[in-house]
Amino acid sequence: MNSFDGDTTEPGAVPEPERLLQPVPDGQRITVMLAAFEGWNDAGEAASDALHYLNKLWGGKKVASIDADEYYDFQFTRPTIRRTSSGERKIKWPSTRIHKASVPDSNVDVIFVQGTEPSYKWRAYTAELLVHAEALHVDYVILVGALLADVPHSRPIPVSASTDDSALRERMDLEASQYEGPVGIVGVLGEVALLAGLPTISLWAAVPHYVAQAPSPKAQLALLHRIEELLQVPLDTTELVEESDAWERGVDELATEDPEIAAYVRQLEEAKDTADLPEASGESIAREFERYLKRRGKDKQ
Repeated sequence: MNSFDGDTTEPGAVPEPERLLQPVPDGQRITVMLAAFEGWNDAGEAASDALHYLNKLWGGKKVASIDADEYYDFQFTRPTIRRTSSGERKIKWPSTRIHKASVPDSNVDVIFVQGTEPSYKWRAYTAELLVHAEALHVDYVILVGALLADVPHSRPIPVSASTDDSALRERMDLEASQYEGPVGIVGVLGEVALLAGLPTISLWAAVPHYVAQAPSPKAQLALLHRIEELLQVPLDTTELVEESDAWERGVDELATEDPEIAAYVRQLEEAKDTADLPEASGESIAREFERYLKRRGKDKQ
């Protein structure tokens, strides 16, 4: 996938990475909905953790929620009891929370949709989300998920980007998803958003299936980098980079203790390296360099 426009790039210049947001007049803001759901769509909780990270980073404020009683089977998704800061016991019910944040030093507002995949009435549930999207003047939707895959933990986590919006697909040189089979709430919301006329992109991180338990900071970081590229806003992920490195070292140690797992990981590494050989690495290098320049410029301000 080539996301650069070779016709407009000066010789020696760094090509631009994928850009979701179109330029708008000064003073006009762009609103992007970022949605992730715990459960079937969220291997290693990488997707929900990525949105939680951004929501906290940008100081999101709660603007709405969806009533849990309508959409959840509490025998399957049980409420939990927790103690408050004052020491009182309180029941926390499954819900979908909607927060809004303004990205610093940009004209981008972000609507975060975070919750557990519902048990019932998916069409009504997604329709309700789209009502909130309309009320909050959403311009674009980015759906974030994570799946288990045969990928090695020691290589960059693959993140696929796809869209069924033909105009967006042509502009960004993306592909339509070729997946056929059971879908989660992310897939349903994607179709409903498309029918509502909202340009929508789906991001999916591939989490190594042999380390599927949460957290999965390396997959979370990979998703954040793709969101960073799409929104063209620099992210401070220093803390998460350290967690990702520690996670990888921990998995390395566990793998060396079991010869069968170690052999399996080597097999996955060889397969991955062989698959990557025919592809030029210039695109990934350009993206990393572009990200470095943006962060360097921000640090000098």
